Amino acid sequence: MKIIFFLIFVTSGITISAQTMNLNKNDFDEAYSSYKETTLTKRRFKHSTVVDLINKHQEASTLKIDQIGLSVQKRSIYKLTYGQGKKKVMLWSQMHGDEPTATMALFDLFNFLEGKDSRFQSLREILKSNLEVHFIPMLNPDGAEIYTRRNAQHIDLNRDARDTSTPEGKLLRNQAEMIKPQFGFNLHDQNIYYNVPGTKTPVTISLLAPAYNWEREVNEVRGNAMKIIAGMNQLLQDYIPGAIAKYDDEHSPRAFGDSFQKWGASTILIESGAFAGDPEKQEIRKLNFILILNSLLQIAQDSYQQFSISEYQHIPFNASQLHDVILRRVTTISHGLPLKVDIAIRRDEITEGEDYYTKGYIEDIGDLHDFYGYDDLDLTDFEFVEAKVYEKEFYHLSDLENVDIKALLKQGYAGVKINASEPKVLHYLPINVLSKSKLNTIRTLSLGKEANFFLKKNEEIQYAVINGYLIDLNQELPRNMKQIVR
Repeated sequence: MKIIFFLIFVTSGITISAQTMNLNKNDFDEAYSSYKETTLTKRRFKHSTVVDLINKHQEASTLKIDQIGLSVQKRSIYKLTYGQGKKKVMLWSQMHGDEPTATMALFDLFNFLEGKDSRFQSLREILKSNLEVHFIPMLNPDGAEIYTRRNAQHIDLNRDARDTSTPEGKLLRNQAEMIKPQFGFNLHDQNIYYNVPGTKTPVTISLLAPAYNWEREVNEVRGNAMKIIAGMNQLLQDYIPGAIAKYDDEHSPRAFGDSFQKWGASTILIESGAFAGDPEKQEIRKLNFILILNSLLQIAQDSYQQFSISEYQHIPFNASQLHDVILRRVTTISHGLPLKVDIAIRRDEITEGEDYYTKGYIEDIGDLHDFYGYDDLDLTDFEFVEAKVYEKEFYHLSDLENVDIKALLKQGYAGVKINASEPKVLHYLPINVLSKSKLNTIRTLSLGKEANFFLKKNEEIQYAVINGYLIDLNQELPRNMKQIVR
């Protein structure tokens, strides 16, 4: 009889065997809380902040740091390298300038890799001895500077893998050819309107093993990416059960993820979506940190092979049925005829310096039974009421602090005017503030129009829609509406 002995150690809850190390939820949570980069708290950080952080890591000397190129507008692009193992991994973030969640997570991970505490030192040694990890944070610093998707030449870098017409695209492809990674992580943000099919649950994390050909075939390279994602999905169920989906896998030969897969790197796309009450994506940033760290550990130990391709295939694909607000069965008059409709509203973010404000507009009107809203309300027996501007003028924004705004809203006033010229000043008041301007009232429900109106029942206004935000006038007024003086 053959007897096989396994040597097992248990240190502070981390289980280490002769073959694998595994972390549990408490381990991940503790690692993240200890190493979160406190400099990064909002999404609209600039290239200069990244440079300052990289200089800090340069001094620590755990990570090898190289400036590998310049953007169109001559901003530096860096690569940080960790480990001396045989398995090579590449991760790149923010190739779209307005998709910064994973960049924040990478700096959290850099802090972790530099840590000296004994609790996680065995893990670091496993990564260091088995992997050579190449990180490229903020591939598109020009786009990040103004918080926009494309680079300074108005090119989508994730559609430049084939032509490499941009300096940033050329840089990424050159790094791939030089490093020849066996694994790649393409790190993005997706819009907040994807939902898990058949539910109103927003997709918090979307994953994909991109297709390397039009037939979407599965070879060993893509299959390994699918196994890694299956492990990610299992881990995420402890944090966001039922809020995970797959991104569309239609092949795009000009996209970098598809191309890396074709070039022989098992490539994983991570798309950071929406998490309730997390507009700056700090919770999703944590999930990125956990996913990347766990995946690197599994790659180092080949333990991702425990998962199956079929587990990946059971993850549902994204649906796109979400809106910020859906109001159902609202009664109105259109062209002299009575009309009962559903109304969908979305809010755009408009960057203003290192902050942003929102602009709410009517996205759709009609039968919206198959769609969902973050705020979703049945308004049967409620009537549409157009908005008005309060006749009295105020001098300064601060003069509104003592105004009974709820009383104005209940009278159908969606805007107030101030004499002082203060356009573009951010405020959080639950009413439109106009500077020498006029509010566009909605006399008919029209697509693309500003979403400012009221809803009444039994001749009493009970709900206000102000700049796309739904306000229940029987509740305390919100104070978190990001608006500007117009």
